[in-house]
Amino acid sequence: MTIRTTTRTVTFRRPFMLGGFDRMQPAGTYTVETDEELLDTVSVPAYRRITTLIQLHPDRANPRIVETVPIDPDELDAALMRDAAPAT
Repeated sequence: MTIRTTTRTVTFRRPFMLGGFDRMQPAGTYTVETDEELLDTVSVPAYRRITTLIQLHPDRANPRIVETVPIDPDELDAALMRDAAPAT
């Protein structure tokens, strides 16, 4: 099985929360990694997403511990769209 990993950074202007988080995350830049596996297709290479992870900012109580948690990429995209919308 062939797996590829893509990495991107996302920036939130305001604090945010996604499913699976135990606390609100501060505004800032975050690293998001997506793993995809190569599908067995005859004509063209195709990949299927296996997992998407976000690296959270360290907790002030434990600044050396970096937490990486799985997230729903659609939920991340929706949160980024809300963050980009003008504040009301």
